[in-house]
Amino acid sequence: MDFIKYLITGISLGSVYAIIALGYTMVYGIAKMLNFAHGDVIMVGGYMTFIFMNSLGMPAILAVLGAMVVCTVLGIVIERVAYKPLREASSLAVLITAIGVSYLLQNLALIIWGSTPKSFPSVVSIDPIVLPGGITISGETIVTVVVSALIMIGLTLFINKSKLGHAMQAVAEDKGAAQLMGINVNATISITFAIGSALAAVAGALLCSSYPLLQPTTGAMPGIRAFVAAVFGGIGSIPGAMLGGVLLGIIESLTKAYISTELSDAVVFAMLIVVLLVKPTGLLGKKISEKV
Repeated sequence: MDFIKYLITGISLGSVYAIIALGYTMVYGIAKMLNFAHGDVIMVGGYMTFIFMNSLGMPAILAVLGAMVVCTVLGIVIERVAYKPLREASSLAVLITAIGVSYLLQNLALIIWGSTPKSFPSVVSIDPIVLPGGITISGETIVTVVVSALIMIGLTLFINKSKLGHAMQAVAEDKGAAQLMGINVNATISITFAIGSALAAVAGALLCSSYPLLQPTTGAMPGIRAFVAAVFGGIGSIPGAMLGGVLLGIIESLTKAYISTELSDAVVFAMLIVVLLVKPTGLLGKKISEKV
């Protein structure tokens, strides 16, 4: 029975990682940028949800929607100010800029909200389900799993069925050719960042509901783990991000339960290395052939 409890905990945590990883994989798959500030947008989403609920007394669903709007605007601003000028720069320059934006957001949060952790009220009001054997599935777990699955399905349909989704695929394939076909590449990339940042707000609210301590570094480690999940599943693949996130959460939960809490990160990264040695593109990633 303990194994099932740990498995449920892992699926819940992995579903949060999956939502964050979907944001990573959207931005990388289309803009070919590693937005390491994504984890800190999660933190901003958590703080915005907290403020809307506690200070303004808004219902949970409206607070999350408000946080999504704020994070969407923040994502567009970050892309326009920090990344757009580096469109033709090397990947190393973009990576360093992303790290700089990450530290900037953390320090701004430290100045605005202070270093004292805040107790986050859950945005979920669903009663837990008690299974035979005394196994309890919390409302947060149910909502997190359902929301992550719905987001994955919604993004897949959006990318494959909508006109804007086809434009995103064209930009991902070849920016120059897409521009010649009349696609506004800059606007498409901005929309991609907007979607990823909106997902970060949802992830921030769900993460803080399950682990109710909110501070300026809240999104740092979950952001890194979610990036690992995106690579694990095949970065650029939406189902891969979902699969990678859930598997990562399960591995982390079982490692903490049966091996060591201190070694959980080491085991996660070791598994990533093994997967990439066997399948360099990740579990569901597609092999890319480069023309010489």
